[in-house]
Amino acid sequence: MLPIAKSELVQVLRDRAVLITSLLMPLAASAFFIGFRDVFAGIGSLGYVAAVLVFTIAAFSLYVTTVTTLAGRRQSLFLKRLRSTAAGDAAILTGLVLPVTVIALVQVAVIVTTFAVVGGTPADVLLFVVAAVATFAMMLALGIGTAGVTTSPEHAQVTTLPLSLGTIAVASWVGITGTQDLAELKRIMPGGAATELMVGAWNGGLALGDALLLLVPTAAWVVVAITIAAKMFRWEPRR
Repeated sequence: MLPIAKSELVQVLRDRAVLITSLLMPLAASAFFIGFRDVFAGIGSLGYVAAVLVFTIAAFSLYVTTVTTLAGRRQSLFLKRLRSTAAGDAAILTGLVLPVTVIALVQVAVIVTTFAVVGGTPADVLLFVVAAVATFAMMLALGIGTAGVTTSPEHAQVTTLPLSLGTIAVASWVGITGTQDLAELKRIMPGGAATELMVGAWNGGLALGDALLLLVPTAAWVVVAITIAAKMFRWEPRR
């Protein structure tokens, strides 16, 4: 697994398109939200800004890059060659997505820490971290699943749009409007409950019972995403 991850890290660092998608775009978007945090906090809250930062990194640095990477490796028959080695399927996939995942985690840690320094620390750090990690797990699994229906890195620009923009839209919808209305609908949407958790964890005032209630759909989406990844991912090139 580690040799595959090391080789993949070298490939990622050499790929300018991937670097732009996984590093420059999320950093630019995050700088925008942090720079205008007072404006966005007025629209929603500081917790909303923090949640959007997490979803921006999860959507672009992790999800889009995962789809692009796996689609490219399959198209070049690299996945097929790896399966002829002694490494198992789980080790191959883990090695391929590990560098992207680590880069995204480092990014979100640095960006959210920077936001906490300039905008105030979250009321419940542990709960915020749990919600953020669940969001990353969901987006990583959805990325593996989406790669199964993506024929090439270029095709990934199309296949990743619905989920990448959709989850950020859900996070914004929940973060700005809250869950006083349409609470059940918002919480069962991908990222909806996780957003409410992050907003509540950052702003404070979220009761333990409510937090546990929100953890159920959050964890359920992680399970759904893993199921989708297992059913949709393909090793052979798609036409």
